[in-house]
Amino acid sequence: MSEIENKTMENTVIRKAEEKDIPEILRLLVQVNMVHHNIRPDLFKGPATKYTPDQLKQIMNDPDTPIFVCTSDKGTFYGYIFCELERMEESNLHTGIKTLYIDDLCVDECARGHHVGSKLYHYTLDYAKKIGCYNVTLHVWGGNDKAEKFYKDMGMKTQFTCMETIL
Repeated sequence: MSEIENKTMENTVIRKAEEKDIPEILRLLVQVNMVHHNIRPDLFKGPATKYTPDQLKQIMNDPDTPIFVCTSDKGTFYGYIFCELERMEESNLHTGIKTLYIDDLCVDECARGHHVGSKLYHYTLDYAKKIGCYNVTLHVWGGNDKAEKFYKDMGMKTQFTCMETIL
Protein backbone atom coordinates (compact mmCIF):
# COMPACT_ATOMS: atom_id res chain seq x y z
CA MET A 1 0.00 0.00 0.00
CA SER A 2 1.53 3.29 -1.01
CA GLU A 3 -0.85 5.67 0.75
CA ILE A 4 -4.00 5.46 2.80
CA GLU A 5 -7.03 6.84 1.03
CA ASN A 6 -7.82 10.42 2.02
CA LYS A 7 -11.21 9.50 3.45
CA THR A 8 -12.31 9.12 7.01
CA MET A 9 -12.00 5.36 6.45
CA GLU A 10 -15.72 4.90 7.06
CA ASN A 11 -15.98 2.29 4.31
CA THR A 12 -13.95 -0.36 6.07
CA VAL A 13 -14.68 -4.05 6.01
CA ILE A 14 -13.63 -6.49 8.71
CA ARG A 15 -13.61 -10.11 7.64
CA LYS A 16 -11.85 -13.39 8.20
CA ALA A 17 -8.40 -13.48 6.60
CA GLU A 18 -7.97 -15.32 3.32
CA GLU A 19 -4.89 -16.72 1.60
CA LYS A 20 -4.85 -13.70 -0.73
CA ASP A 21 -4.11 -11.56 2.38
CA ILE A 22 -0.85 -13.35 3.21
CA PRO A 23 1.50 -10.84 1.49
CA GLU A 24 -0.09 -7.90 3.34
CA ILE A 25 -0.13 -9.78 6.65
CA LEU A 26 3.57 -10.62 6.22
CA ARG A 27 4.31 -6.94 5.51
CA LEU A 28 2.57 -5.89 8.72
CA LEU A 29 4.19 -8.69 10.72
CA VAL A 30 7.51 -6.98 9.96
CA GLN A 31 6.12 -3.71 11.36
CA VAL A 32 5.12 -5.47 14.59
CA ASN A 33 8.46 -7.22 14.76
CA MET A 34 10.32 -3.93 14.47
CA VAL A 35 8.30 -2.42 17.33
CA HIS A 36 9.35 -5.36 19.49
CA HIS A 37 12.92 -5.34 18.15
CA ASN A 38 13.29 -1.65 18.97
CA ILE A 39 12.02 -2.24 22.52
CA ARG A 40 13.88 -5.53 23.15
CA PRO A 41 16.71 -6.11 20.65
CA ASP A 42 18.08 -8.67 23.13
CA LEU A 43 15.04 -10.87 22.38
CA PHE A 44 13.78 -9.95 18.90
CA LYS A 45 15.72 -10.05 15.65
CA GLY A 46 14.72 -7.49 13.09
CA PRO A 47 13.40 -7.17 10.48
CA ALA A 48 11.69 -10.54 10.57
CA THR A 49 8.26 -12.17 10.57
CA LYS A 50 6.79 -14.43 13.19
CA TYR A 51 5.29 -16.79 10.61
CA THR A 52 6.05 -18.15 7.15
CA PRO A 53 3.42 -18.14 4.40
CA ASP A 54 2.82 -21.87 4.99
CA GLN A 55 2.36 -21.32 8.72
CA LEU A 56 -0.13 -18.54 8.00
CA LYS A 57 -2.12 -20.89 5.77
CA GLN A 58 -2.26 -23.44 8.60
CA ILE A 59 -3.35 -20.80 11.11
CA MET A 60 -6.06 -19.56 8.73
CA ASN A 61 -7.42 -23.10 8.36
CA ASP A 62 -7.66 -23.73 12.12
CA PRO A 63 -11.04 -22.69 13.56
CA ASP A 64 -9.39 -22.09 16.96
CA THR A 65 -7.00 -19.45 15.55
CA PRO A 66 -9.06 -16.92 13.60
CA ILE A 67 -7.37 -13.98 11.93
CA PHE A 68 -9.51 -10.97 11.07
CA VAL A 69 -8.41 -8.24 8.66
CA CYS A 70 -9.57 -4.69 8.10
CA THR A 71 -9.61 -3.40 4.53
CA SER A 72 -11.28 -0.62 2.62
CA ASP A 73 -14.25 -1.55 0.50
CA LYS A 74 -11.80 -1.19 -2.42
CA GLY A 75 -9.34 -3.67 -0.92
CA THR A 76 -6.71 -1.40 0.68
CA PHE A 77 -5.25 -3.36 3.61
CA TYR A 78 -5.28 -1.49 6.96
CA GLY A 79 -4.62 -4.08 9.66
CA TYR A 80 -5.16 -7.48 11.21
CA ILE A 81 -5.85 -9.19 14.52
CA PHE A 82 -4.68 -12.75 15.31
CA CYS A 83 -6.73 -14.64 17.91
CA GLU A 84 -6.42 -17.98 19.71
CA LEU A 85 -9.18 -19.80 21.50
CA GLU A 86 -8.05 -21.06 24.92
CA ARG A 87 -9.94 -23.28 27.31
CA MET A 88 -9.18 -23.51 31.01
CA GLU A 89 -10.52 -26.78 32.32
CA GLU A 90 -12.32 -26.70 35.62
CA SER A 91 -10.19 -27.99 38.48
CA ASN A 92 -9.90 -27.77 42.27
CA LEU A 93 -8.29 -24.36 41.74
CA HIS A 94 -9.83 -22.91 38.58
CA THR A 95 -13.25 -22.37 37.16
CA GLY A 96 -13.66 -23.66 33.63
CA ILE A 97 -13.71 -20.81 31.12
CA LYS A 98 -13.26 -20.19 27.42
CA THR A 99 -10.97 -17.25 26.55
CA LEU A 100 -10.20 -15.54 23.28
CA TYR A 101 -6.53 -14.54 23.41
CA ILE A 102 -5.38 -11.75 21.11
CA ASP A 103 -1.99 -12.93 19.91
CA ASP A 104 -1.28 -9.94 17.69
CA LEU A 105 -2.96 -6.76 16.51
CA CYS A 106 -1.37 -4.51 13.92
CA VAL A 107 -2.56 -1.39 12.17
CA ASP A 108 -0.48 -0.30 9.21
CA GLU A 109 1.77 2.63 10.12
CA CYS A 110 0.02 4.67 7.40
CA ALA A 111 -3.46 3.97 8.81
CA ARG A 112 -2.86 4.74 12.49
CA GLY A 113 -5.07 7.37 14.06
CA HIS A 114 -8.11 6.36 11.98
CA HIS A 115 -9.68 3.97 14.54
CA VAL A 116 -8.73 0.81 12.66
CA GLY A 117 -7.39 -0.78 15.85
CA SER A 118 -10.53 -0.02 17.83
CA LYS A 119 -12.70 -1.39 15.00
CA LEU A 120 -10.70 -4.63 14.94
CA TYR A 121 -10.76 -4.84 18.74
CA HIS A 122 -14.53 -4.32 19.01
CA TYR A 123 -15.16 -6.78 16.18
CA THR A 124 -13.12 -9.32 18.13
CA LEU A 125 -15.07 -8.64 21.34
CA ASP A 126 -18.33 -9.25 19.48
CA TYR A 127 -16.90 -12.46 17.99
CA ALA A 128 -15.79 -13.66 21.45
CA LYS A 129 -19.25 -13.01 22.90
CA LYS A 130 -20.88 -14.80 19.97
CA ILE A 131 -18.82 -17.97 20.53
CA GLY A 132 -19.41 -17.96 24.30
CA CYS A 133 -16.10 -16.70 25.67
CA TYR A 134 -15.84 -15.49 29.25
CA ASN A 135 -13.10 -12.96 28.47
CA VAL A 136 -10.59 -11.61 25.98
CA THR A 137 -6.93 -11.44 26.98
CA LEU A 138 -3.59 -10.37 25.51
CA HIS A 139 0.00 -9.61 26.46
CA VAL A 140 1.78 -6.28 26.02
CA TRP A 141 5.55 -6.04 26.13
CA GLY A 142 6.95 -3.68 28.75
CA GLY A 143 8.03 -0.51 26.97
CA ASN A 144 5.27 -0.70 24.35
CA ASP A 145 3.54 2.26 25.95
CA LYS A 146 1.36 3.13 22.93
CA ALA A 147 -0.10 -0.38 22.83
CA GLU A 148 -0.66 -0.43 26.58
CA LYS A 149 -2.46 2.93 26.43
CA PHE A 150 -4.57 1.76 23.49
CA TYR A 151 -5.73 -1.37 25.33
CA LYS A 152 -6.46 0.57 28.51
CA ASP A 153 -8.47 3.04 26.42
CA MET A 154 -10.42 0.04 25.08
CA GLY A 155 -11.34 -0.80 28.69
CA MET A 156 -8.87 -3.61 29.37
CA LYS A 157 -7.46 -4.07 32.87
CA THR A 158 -4.26 -5.75 34.06
CA GLN A 159 -4.91 -9.44 34.78
CA PHE A 160 -1.40 -10.29 35.98
CA THR A 161 2.15 -9.03 35.54
CA CYS A 162 5.10 -11.08 34.32
CA MET A 163 8.46 -9.86 35.61
CA GLU A 164 12.06 -10.73 34.81
CA THR A 165 15.66 -10.35 35.93
CA ILE A 166 18.19 -10.38 33.10
CA LEU A 167 21.34 -12.20 34.16
